Amino acid sequence: MRQKLRPGERAGLWISRFLIWGGLVFALFPALWVLTASFAPGMAFYSSSLIPHQFTLDNYIYVFTRTDFWLWMKNSLIVGGITATIQMLVTASSAYAFSRMRFPGRKFGLMGLLLLQMLPSTMSLAAIYTLLVRLHLLGSLFGLILVFSGASAYNIWLFKGYIDSLPRELDEAAYADGATHWQVFTRIILPLARPMLAVQFIWSFTGIYNEYMLSSLVLQSPRTYTVAVGLQRFIANQYSAHWTYFAAGATVASLPILIITMTLQRHLESGLTRGAVKG
Repeated sequence: MRQKLRPGERAGLWISRFLIWGGLVFALFPALWVLTASFAPGMAFYSSSLIPHQFTLDNYIYVFTRTDFWLWMKNSLIVGGITATIQMLVTASSAYAFSRMRFPGRKFGLMGLLLLQMLPSTMSLAAIYTLLVRLHLLGSLFGLILVFSGASAYNIWLFKGYIDSLPRELDEAAYADGATHWQVFTRIILPLARPMLAVQFIWSFTGIYNEYMLSSLVLQSPRTYTVAVGLQRFIANQYSAHWTYFAAGATVASLPILIITMTLQRHLESGLTRGAVKG
């Protein structure tokens, strides 16, 4: 039986609903504008109305047939998929070490992670560029994957908090049966941390897939461009006025992230909201 809300609670509920819906409209409006612009004829990004008077697929046909869009997508999926997987494993193992192990320098390691979160990533661009030049990896996808493979300090902290919420009795029972740290990590912690692994993978993949600054610095050949770099160069060069083509490319480029997020949505919700094991 539902509990009847008081007038003040009912008013607060409706206010919160309006705020949520208003926030959703505000967040989705730019995406809707880009989507409608991708079907609009002509080359101008601005129009008198949100819904174009005429719809056309010419923008998509041009992007698919006159550019290397599919190659850019392939490069982005390769870099994003490989790097997100490596980051996920490195983050999980690092978080397990900080959560369950006691070793010299652990406290300073945690403090170091906090300090790393305070430093802007742009500070490392010069060092990364010099390192890739010395290793003869500048301009290659492998060099970009190598740079992105380092785990995020914030993700390690988040994953550590998740592992901290798991009962230590499970570890102790496994150790009593002769299990090693590696067996506990792979057979107990990782299966229980699947929701958080999904969260880490989505965040890493999305960040790398959309990354532009470092990718534009490392990638120098059109054959190695990611979709973010390729679309930017597509606009910045002789096609600078063709915003409807850019909108079509950006719409298609967003589909992999949308598909991955919808596929892992159940794990995403569980990983962000569950703080302990229920059973």
